[in-house]
Amino acid sequence: MKKKRLLSYCLALLLVLSACGGKTADVTPAPPELPRLPPRTEAPSPTPTPTSEPEPEYTGPLNPLTGLPMGEEWVGRRPVAIMLNNLKEAQPQLGQSQADIIYEALEEGGITRMMGVYQSLDGVGMVGSIRSARTYYLELALAHDAVFIHAGGSDEPKYEDAYGKIKAWGVTSLDGVRGPYMSNSVEGNLMWRDPARKKNNGSVHSVVTTGEKIQEVFANASFRTEHEDGFVYEMAFAEDGTPAGGAAAGVITVPFSNYKTGKFTYDAGTGLYMIEEYGKPYKDGSTGEQVGVTNVVVVRTGHQNTGDSYGHIKVDLDGTGTGYFACGGKVIDILWSKERPGGQFHYTDLDGNPIVFGRGKTYVNIVPTDAEIAFE
Repeated sequence: MKKKRLLSYCLALLLVLSACGGKTADVTPAPPELPRLPPRTEAPSPTPTPTSEPEPEYTGPLNPLTGLPMGEEWVGRRPVAIMLNNLKEAQPQLGQSQADIIYEALEEGGITRMMGVYQSLDGVGMVGSIRSARTYYLELALAHDAVFIHAGGSDEPKYEDAYGKIKAWGVTSLDGVRGPYMSNSVEGNLMWRDPARKKNNGSVHSVVTTGEKIQEVFANASFRTEHEDGFVYEMAFAEDGTPAGGAAAGVITVPFSNYKTGKFTYDAGTGLYMIEEYGKPYKDGSTGEQVGVTNVVVVRTGHQNTGDSYGHIKVDLDGTGTGYFACGGKVIDILWSKERPGGQFHYTDLDGNPIVFGRGKTYVNIVPTDAEIAFE
């Protein structure tokens, strides 16, 4: 009896447990173990990219003839003005590309001669060939308070007398003909005849000097080598001297005579006017490179034949006149004025505003008033 009752109780208990639990849940397998990441660390600070420092503004001395930097030792020093032969037979000239300003003007017979003005002689090598003076070149040298280097000069007192004016005007003249500055030996003095030029160009086109020799003369000079107190150049410069409102002047043609015409072609890549003469690039024989300048000036003025036996001419650099100023491929009309003999050139636009030159070298063409200058 007891066994039946126990069996019934067990059956009942199983039924109750079965009703309460329902179906047995499926067992989800454990997920696979994933690769473990390395412990997290702080990311390194990025290395800063170096930035180029802006160039410090130049505060040193500037060349008063170019507006470009120059050595401290040249501040207040008188420049040198060197007469340069420009005949076809005298080409190539030497060292003219290193002049800060080149002046070109007519001589007798329609030929031209040049005068290179050098404020600093750093790096200036051989210069030449050196030729004789005329009175209007003396005026240009005096305008810069320059030491004038030449080999000879005109000497007809009734007409064109450079030698007489050297004395009368107090020009500091280093003369290779009537002075103690010429030697027959190579580099024996301030000036000498270069053997190679003497052979290839002839004796008259062979007189040369160097920047080093000029400095030697300055170091032992009995003449004044510094500007007098109060001397100020009246040239102003800007990084870009392109004249506002200027007309196109990609090519400038400057006829001096039937013998000589100059041509200036603007190179936008360099900002320079590249020079040609006698139908060829105007090259410096020392470097073989074509000469280029930042500024081109044309001065129109009176020219008069003196009637002497040599056909010398007078060039009027006293008073006022008209001309042109070109820079950056543009040109404007200008007015010029100068007092004789030692006054500086003053250049203004037609409204009287002083011309501002581009930083760099300048070429001044002094031509007759009827010269037909062309611009393209």
